[in-house]
Order: sequence, then structure tokens, then C-alpha cells
Amino acid sequence: MSKQARIYWLAIVISGFALCARVLYEWHPDVQELPRLGLYVLAALATSGFKVRLPGIFSTLSMNYVFIIAGLIDLHLSGGVLICTASVFGQTFYRCKEKPHWKHVVFNLANLWLAAAAADFCFEHPGLQRVDPWGVYAIVAASLSYFTVNTALLSIIIGLTTERPAVEVWKESYLWTSPQYLVGGVVATCFHLLINRMNWVGVLFIFPVVYLVYRSYNIYLTRVDEQQKHIAEMAQLHLRTIEALALAIDAKDDTTSAHLRRVQVYASEVGRELGLGELEMKAIEAAALLHDIGKLAVPEYIISKPGRLTPDEFEKMKIHPIVGAEILERVNFPYPVVPIVRAHHEKFDGTGYPDGLKGEEIPIGARILSAVDCLDALASDRQYRKAMPLEDALNIVAKESGSSYDPRVVRILQERYRELEIKAKSGTAESAKISCNIKVERGASPATGFAPPAVQVLPSRTFAMSISDARREFQMLVEIANDLGSSLSLDETLALLSVRLGKAIPHDAVVIWVRNQRELIPRHVKGESYRLFSSLRIPLGQGLSGWTAENNQPIVNGNPAVESGYLNDPTRVTPLRSAIAVPLVCREQVVGVLTLYQLQADAFTLDHRRILQNISAKVGVVIENALRFEHVQDAARTDELTGLLNSRSLAEYLSDEVALCEQRKLSMAVIVMDLDGFKKANDEHGHLAGNRVLQAVAHGLRRCCRSTDVVARMGGDEFVLVLSDPGDYLPGLMERIAEVGCRAGAEINYKGSLAISAGCALYPDDATDAESLLEKADERMYEKKRQRKSEQTAGSGPGQVIVFPKSPMKEPDGERLATVKVHQA
Repeated sequence: MSKQARIYWLAIVISGFALCARVLYEWHPDVQELPRLGLYVLAALATSGFKVRLPGIFSTLSMNYVFIIAGLIDLHLSGGVLICTASVFGQTFYRCKEKPHWKHVVFNLANLWLAAAAADFCFEHPGLQRVDPWGVYAIVAASLSYFTVNTALLSIIIGLTTERPAVEVWKESYLWTSPQYLVGGVVATCFHLLINRMNWVGVLFIFPVVYLVYRSYNIYLTRVDEQQKHIAEMAQLHLRTIEALALAIDAKDDTTSAHLRRVQVYASEVGRELGLGELEMKAIEAAALLHDIGKLAVPEYIISKPGRLTPDEFEKMKIHPIVGAEILERVNFPYPVVPIVRAHHEKFDGTGYPDGLKGEEIPIGARILSAVDCLDALASDRQYRKAMPLEDALNIVAKESGSSYDPRVVRILQERYRELEIKAKSGTAESAKISCNIKVERGASPATGFAPPAVQVLPSRTFAMSISDARREFQMLVEIANDLGSSLSLDETLALLSVRLGKAIPHDAVVIWVRNQRELIPRHVKGESYRLFSSLRIPLGQGLSGWTAENNQPIVNGNPAVESGYLNDPTRVTPLRSAIAVPLVCREQVVGVLTLYQLQADAFTLDHRRILQNISAKVGVVIENALRFEHVQDAARTDELTGLLNSRSLAEYLSDEVALCEQRKLSMAVIVMDLDGFKKANDEHGHLAGNRVLQAVAHGLRRCCRSTDVVARMGGDEFVLVLSDPGDYLPGLMERIAEVGCRAGAEINYKGSLAISAGCALYPDDATDAESLLEKADERMYEKKRQRKSEQTAGSGPGQVIVFPKSPMKEPDGERLATVKVHQA
């Protein structure tokens, strides 16, 4: 039991036993009443077996309450307490399938004693006796009081132990039994009259009536239980249907399986935090699994594309909420799943799709799902990127609060994301998989036989037709040559080439492989088996494309299944049946392979090979030039020694960040740093050692800041750190920066003082443009440098120790460096 349940249990037990002790203390039994008391006790024990199990809870209803009410009428509260005691023990231990816990027995005793006291109060109330001398009102009031107190106290303890609302437990499991208590009150009155006139013989008349009431309720509850089982089976069938639809999504994209179930856990917990109703909660749980079912209508290469979508691809992707809603409309869910699926890409500011809903117009389930879906997608591994740390993913979602996502939902995620992540990990079980990547060995051929092999029938050709074909082929080659020379971007060039090839040579998939030392990397993939080819890294000599690259020879109508053969994984298969591959050569070196694939066997001809060979040299040169251009771009942006952004790239990045902060009303910090004592260390240990110090500083700065922060080298021993949305992150960061210089000196066993002077400027508090921010941070950095020199000159003698703030960063041997000797100049 929870703490609240234990307190409630103790309160009821103390109250009940105090009442019992008082009643028994004040009881002065009449000798003439003892036989009737014994008769009531025996009757209560005998009817303890007439009990029915109430639906939905582990509780029973026994007919012995008739004799409790009759005993209260005849013997007052003292006799009723003793009859209640006998009833509890009879109902608890007679025909009991499970041995009850002592806490249950004690609570039941206290509960019935309190219920009997409430009924006795109604019997003895003088107001009811004055209004109704016949006692009808008193019987009705006593029966309802007994029913209300008994069932209410039970409902509260059940609600506290099962974390359900007590009112809901009472309505579902007890309220419908109230008429039986009224009938029981009438039967108890009749029994009281018979026992006074006929003594024990009256029991013979009343027992059949009690048994008939018991049988009627037993038959009724049996039917109710059967109906509830049927309803539960239908609910399970409905749930299995939802899971089957979710498996259909897995068959399209098996990377989403764990993601969908994690989203379901997150969304359900957020919905409970917002206090959503039962139907809305069920709708969210179903929509979390099915919101992407509309992607069945989106081509596979778009879904798994490792990079940004083109406008045409995005237009195709935007239909999936509409298609998903149309599919699920046919399921006729008893709760609002369809509106959530249709609106799960709407944005809080109205810029989403497909309907441009805004704010509260978006269903609450869709608002929850969109934020949770984005958070888990960022924090999950994808084929085209690694998972982000959960904190970083949450920061990205938080930045879109009020624009893309409901602020209430984002606030709950910020407060409970660690707890929700634990629940998501524990609640995500291994689910069933669709066998879509297996090869069936049995079955030689279909019943109607195979289609005849494609035979290339060459019609009778005239000189005019040959000239016309040659002109078309020449025109196509000219267009390809023009496209290849129009851009230095390798991705754009290969995409244009893919489009042109689609018009010239029919194919179902195209892969342009680029050589990287001893393996081929898929640089452009489009069409069938997109995910398979995108995940391959083919060693030279393996598969069709690897053989082509190693031997510098084309292949026509090869078997595409051998492309993934080096993996030795029988599940990595493709339905493609033929392939043509040509090497792409530049300066007598193979730089890549162009491979086309077809679902049909023997689909390529020698003319296709001739066309590809005519353009292969041009494509090879373009690829080589584009790769060199990418390398030059990278070199122009980064510092060669440290690998950090250089001053030019820093200026561009800082200008962009200032514009972004101004647009979104965000804050930013710029920290300029200078390495004190570096010139002396460089003079004593040489330039190579100085380079190692600079590299160590760069490495230390990257480690002590967040993954979203940017570190750059301005030149010499000056570094710059740019932090977006610094918040309260700065104080701890400045402490870690102070230790980086000390650690860098240890790289070359430098005995002197190496320290970092740092100055910080904040946007928009200190400046509102990139140049002013740098100037302000630089000014503060030199102020710290002058302060450090004056302190060393005034108070630091030879051998004095300065203690740096400790940091969680560690040296490779696990030891922390906290001190360094400082020698006076």
C-alpha cells in the first residue's frame, strides 16, 4: 500500500476498534436475548457461503448482511457488532480460494462495525420514529446507511491501493447493488417479525428467500462477467488490429519500430500529466503507433533519404498525414484517433501542414504527439546520423516552444524527461517483426509458369531511322555533358545525372559509388532497395560494383544480389534482377562506379553499355573535381593545426548566429581567450611542442563545452567560443576553461605557468552585432590578463602555488590536476 493508503487503513481500523470496545464495554446482555443472538450468529455464519464476486474488483457480496440488519433491529448495536464479527470471519474463511491477509480481515471488521453503527443511528433516530411510527423510513434509511458506509470505505481503500478514483470504483462495482440492500432491509424486517413470533422456526421460512436472492444475483453476475469477458476479448482484438497496422509500418521502414513504442510511452505519460480523459488517452496510445501509417504511400527512397528533401520530395512526403487519416477512418475507432493522425504535423503558430491549424485548433493529442515525436526522433539513431544526447534534443524542442509546439507539453517534457526516458526504456519490449527480408527456398515456379525472357526485337531499320536515333543519342549526351559542367556541388551534379539517365536508359534503381581508399561508398542512391544500397560499404573486389572498380571493366546484366554478399547476411536481399556497372575513371584512376539496376532479368543491352561508357570519363572527371572542391572548402573553413573553425569561418558563423538570435529573440555569449605564458613555453620547448600545446587547448575547449557550442581559433594562441542560449551554463564553463591551460602545459612537461585569460560578451546585453561582441569580449579578456599579471607581480613569489578550480575533466591516467608552480618573471 502507498503511504496514503496505510494512513487511511490505520484511521479506519482505530475508529472501528474504538467503537467496538465502547459498545462491548457498555453492553449488559439480557439472558433472554442470548438465544436470539446465537440464532442470528448461526444464521449469519450459515449464509456466509451465499456470496457472489463483484466484477472489476477482488471483493465479494454475501447475503449475511440481511441478518446483520435484522440483528440491529432486534438487539441494537451491541448485538449487531457481534453478528458483524461472525459474518466477517464466515465470509472471509468459508469457501475461500485464497488465504486472506490479516490486514484485510482487520479492515473488514472495522468497516462493518462502522457501517452497523451508521445503520443503528438511523434505527434509533427519534425524528424518524416521530414521522413514521411504523418504522418504514427507519428501515430504508438504515439499509442505505449501511450500504453507503460499507461500500464507500471499501471503495476508498481500493482506489488508494490501485491508484484509481474512489468514486469511479464505487460507481462501477457497488452502486448497482444498492437496490439489493433495500430488499435486504425488507427481508430483515420480516425475519425480525418471524423470529419474535415463531423463534427458530422462522429461520426455516426466511432461508429460502435469502437463497433465492443469492441465486438471482449469482446468475445475473455470471452473465455480466461473461459479457465483460466478451468486451475484453473485443478490446484485445482491437488492440491486436492496431499492432498489426503498426507492423505494416515496420515492414515499410523497420527503423521506426522502437521509435513508435517509445513515443507511445512518452505521449501517454504527458497525456496523464495534462489530465486527459480515458477516450483521449486511448486515442493517443493508438495514434502514437499509427501516426506514420500514411508513409505507406510515400516512395521508400524519400522516407530513407539521408539528407534534406527536394521541394518535389517534400510535396510527396506531405501527403502522409492525409493518407494515414483516410486509412484509419475505415477502422471506425471508438475514440478520436483520426484527427490526431491528420494533425500531427501541424505547428502551434499555424505554419504546419496539411490544414494550417493554429494553437488550440490543433487536437491536444496531436500537440502532444508532434513534440514527443520530434524529441525521440532527435534522440534516436538514424541511418543518416547518430542519436543526439537527450538533453541536446530537448533543448532543440524547447527552442520551438510556442512556435512549433505547445508550451504546456514542452514544459512537462522539460520537467519529467529523465523519468519518462526510464519508463520508455523499460516499456519498450522486443516486438514481432515482419519477415520481409527472407528468401523462400521452396516453390520452383508459379502455377502459370514464368514470363518469357525479354528479347530485344530490332525492327527493320532505314537509314533515316538510324540517323534519327543517332541524333537523339547525341543530343542526350550533349545535355548530360552540359549538366555535368554546370555545378561544382557533387550531390547536385549526381542528382542531375540520375534524372538524365532515367530518360535515356530504363532502370528501377541507380547508385553512384565513390571510391574511398579500399571501399566504395554510395554517394547517390535512388529507387528500389534504397535503404539496402545506402547502408553498404563495398570493399574493392566484392560484388558487381567492387569488381568493376578493382578491374576497371564494365559488367552487363550482372546479379544485383551479390552486392551485399560480403556481409554474409541472408536477410539483406534485393528483388532487383539485373545490373549494369561501368567504372568512372579520372587520370587513369578509378574514382567511382556508376551502376543501374532493373527488377527484370537481362534488362540491359550493349547499347546501354556504350552510352554509359561514353559519359563515364566525363563523370569521373566531375567527381574528382567535386571531391577536390569539397576538400578545398573544408580546408578553407578550418584551421589546419587544430581542426577548429578559422577566423574567416568564425566571422561568417557569428554573423549568422546574430541574425538568428535577433529573429528568434534568443541570447548568445562570445568568449575570447588568450593563452598566457605560451610564448615562453614555445621558446623553451620549441615550435613542435608549442603546436602540441595549441592542439591540447583546442581539444580541451571542445571537451569542456556542449556539442552545440562552436570553438574557433582566431590565430596564434587566441581562441573564441560561441554559445547559443548560455543561460546559467557560463559559471561552470568558465571554471573548466581555467583548467584547460594547466592541462595543456602538462602535455609538454612545462614547469612554468600556462593559464587562459578569458573575456565574455553577451548578446544583446553587451552588443548587437558580431564585430562589437568580439571587441567587447576581447576588451574584457585583456582586463583579466592585466589583473592576473598584477596579482602575480604583487603576491606570488618563487615556488608559490596557485589553486585552480577543480573540474570533472580527467587526464588519461585518471588523476586530476589542480595546482601548478608559478615562477616570478
